[in-house]
Amino acid sequence: MAYTLEFFFYDLGIVGIAFLYIIITIVIPMLLYKKNKISKFAARKAVHLLAGLVVITSPFYIWPFWPTIIASIFMVLVYFSSKESKVKQLKELYDTISEEQEEGLKRAFLQGPFFYATSLTLLVLVFGIFAPDQFYFAIAGSLIMIIADTLASVIGKRWGKVSLSLKWTKSKRTLEGSLTFFGTAFLLSFLSFFLFGSLIPAIQTHLSLNAILIYSLITSFIAAIIELVSPSTFDDLTVPLGSTVIMYLLTLL
Repeated sequence: MAYTLEFFFYDLGIVGIAFLYIIITIVIPMLLYKKNKISKFAARKAVHLLAGLVVITSPFYIWPFWPTIIASIFMVLVYFSSKESKVKQLKELYDTISEEQEEGLKRAFLQGPFFYATSLTLLVLVFGIFAPDQFYFAIAGSLIMIIADTLASVIGKRWGKVSLSLKWTKSKRTLEGSLTFFGTAFLLSFLSFFLFGSLIPAIQTHLSLNAILIYSLITSFIAAIIELVSPSTFDDLTVPLGSTVIMYLLTLL
């Protein structure tokens, strides 16, 4: 199918919506933090929870590489958001959502969000090349990183009692947080596979209900294990990439 001017403007409309959404989900937490309405932790989690949801637009583009362009621009901006940035907005972004671990880096930058953006970029790039009709795998892995990881962190910090931390991760994990992660990951995977693989079959390759349930269970289990054994500064990279790639490869067997 030829990529006509009509298709280009259709895609451009979605691109505009995507960028507007990203700007809003970053700027609002920054403004609330500057006005002391929310904490730095809340601001970081708000950006983490909301900005990456733009990945949901991936299956709707005619040309499958628009999501990669959007994610890579986001990745570059996050990389240059640092303590020493000469760009005021980028320095403010760092000041708003940085973590203590990032302060100790040789170049203090948003390492966690950078891995987050890198994961999104790699996932939509790989599926844009090899399986543009199966973006629901990339979306499932992304949503797990975006939402399940955030909820697990909040639940673990507030109600976590049973420690599951492994020494080499140098990160705190709890049974309550991990169970929250697994349950949320299952629901998110199911939503992704059902919405884009069954409810709207014209967009992606169709999946049966049995396949959706099996894919969701395996994806959430793999993601929970990877999250448990990964350092918190790297889980934004290991969880979405590891769970998505392993799950997709299993479907090819």
